[in-house]
Amino acid sequence: MHPRIKPSGIFMNLFFKQLNADAQEGAAAEPTAEVPETATTTTPVAVEEVATAHDDFDWSIDKRNVAHYPAEEKLKYDKVYENTFVTIEDGEIVRGGIVALTKTDAVINIGFKSDGLVSLNEFRDTPGLAIGDTVEVMVVEKEDRQGNLHLSRKSARIYRAWERIVEVHKTGEVVTGTITSKTKGGLIVDVFGMETFLPGSQIDVKPVTDYDQFVNKTMEFKVVKINETIKNAVVSHKALIESDIEAQRAEIISKLEKGQVLEGTVKNITDFGAFMDLGGLDGLLYITDISWGRISHPSEILKMDQKVNVVVLDFDDDKRRISLGLKQLTPHPWDVLPEWIVEGASVKGKVVNIEDYGAFLEIQPGVEGLVHVSEITWANTPINAKEFFKLADEHEAKVVTLDKDTRKMSLSIKQLSEDPWSTIENKFPETSKHAGTVKNITPYGVFVELESGIGGMIHISDLSWLKRFNHPSEYTKVGENIDVIILSIDKENRKLQLGHKQLEEDPWNSLEETFAIGSIHEGTISRKDDKGATVQLPYGLEGFAPNRHLAKEDGKSVSADETAQFVVIEFDRNEKRIVVSHTRIWEQAVAEEKEAVKREAKADAESTKKAVKNIQGKVEKATLGDLGALAELRAKLEGGENK
Repeated sequence: MHPRIKPSGIFMNLFFKQLNADAQEGAAAEPTAEVPETATTTTPVAVEEVATAHDDFDWSIDKRNVAHYPAEEKLKYDKVYENTFVTIEDGEIVRGGIVALTKTDAVINIGFKSDGLVSLNEFRDTPGLAIGDTVEVMVVEKEDRQGNLHLSRKSARIYRAWERIVEVHKTGEVVTGTITSKTKGGLIVDVFGMETFLPGSQIDVKPVTDYDQFVNKTMEFKVVKINETIKNAVVSHKALIESDIEAQRAEIISKLEKGQVLEGTVKNITDFGAFMDLGGLDGLLYITDISWGRISHPSEILKMDQKVNVVVLDFDDDKRRISLGLKQLTPHPWDVLPEWIVEGASVKGKVVNIEDYGAFLEIQPGVEGLVHVSEITWANTPINAKEFFKLADEHEAKVVTLDKDTRKMSLSIKQLSEDPWSTIENKFPETSKHAGTVKNITPYGVFVELESGIGGMIHISDLSWLKRFNHPSEYTKVGENIDVIILSIDKENRKLQLGHKQLEEDPWNSLEETFAIGSIHEGTISRKDDKGATVQLPYGLEGFAPNRHLAKEDGKSVSADETAQFVVIEFDRNEKRIVVSHTRIWEQAVAEEKEAVKREAKADAESTKKAVKNIQGKVEKATLGDLGALAELRAKLEGGENK
């Protein structure tokens, strides 16, 4: 029994039960009044009020005939009795003793009017629970709907846990918690009996993907965030690691010096370099400081978790940035260049970079030379370095210039062979015929390579005798073979003028009679523009028809891809031009038809005149019949003249 309580709740219950039993016993001892019988009549009879048992019973006097307390004294004793109980409020935390245990609940006396029940589920963390133990509980309700005292040990523990969590959040104290389960985005941690949230990003300094490995583990944490409104807390294990790392980092930085060599572990590899763990401190090894030679990615040399020695190039106390170097641990390749690499020597190199002006060959790691586009071939034709060179390909070249002070080297591929232009006229004399390969096409001509280093250009006008091209690509393509004839040699400027149409005789000399002015030929419109149309004529010739010469007799115009008759109205052998007309054909036919009608009318008139003269000469005297015939002939004659 609580020290401040004299009668316990159980005692009071027994007291009131006994009081009710005594009252019922006293009532049974009283004599029962008899009810008189009444006769049944047809008239109403007034019923007298019947007295029942105990109506005159005085409850203030017990059967032992003891006098009761006066009202004032009873009120005084009631107050004394009330003061024997503790004063509690809803939500208050109190301590109480376990006075009884049932199969499902623990009966707890907190010194109130009645005892409270707490489910044994709230004592699962206390396997040795026994009567007489003192526990801390929260008053949920002093009196619920059934009049019972509602207590909760769980709520009391959560309340106390939250108080401690708030306190450690202020002080920064490290707490121990058990990870109970996994949830979305992190883990649930039991700290002081209260659930807190551990985000996935706060588990470790390294990214964690498998959360299940931490369930049921006990770890240390720091409370990094609390929400008083919803009583929610966020904890972090990463913060503890970072604080340890920070201490190590501060110690390492205090001892850092430029040029110092440290052992580091590769912890992350990116496109621009590798991050090294220097034992609690991170440093960055840039890709340009990994090797004296060119590399496209750090993974070509480094691997994850690899341990390598690095040198401290620079560091920043404020931003805690450390720049590291790996290649600086070895001498620069230019400083230890082999003696055999001199001007005039032949070397082999791998293509490591290609620009419009040439390509860089890596002779040794960190030693590169430039092959300019002008040093690729003896040919004077333009060369695209990006088409000639491919990355990682190997080429042999000659060292033209070498400067160890500026660490520059120029190379030449063409100088490995003799200059073919020095004796060009021996192998490629004028008017000689050769087979070549189309290497490049420009709007004004085609560059043809006859052999390595030797080539020339075919002007667009020298491709065909018969056709005119808007662009050489209409006739040939890069990579195709083509026959040429040497038209002229410019040895000083290293140029050859080539021809293709000159391989055949000029057909325009023999076509002048075939396509004489006025001759009619069948042609097909191949293309049209705002000036006229190009007409495909026999023998592969092309003619031009102005727009006004494309009109048909029905008022329409000859359309593209349509075949029609055309008459030659102009033939220029020197300019290689033929002008044709479709309109002239039907216009000429109409004019000829009109002329024929005219000639026929004129002939009729002449014959009539002759007939009249014959009649006049034969007849000396006119008769009425002759006059009639004469009049008829005259009328016919006049009609023919008018016509």
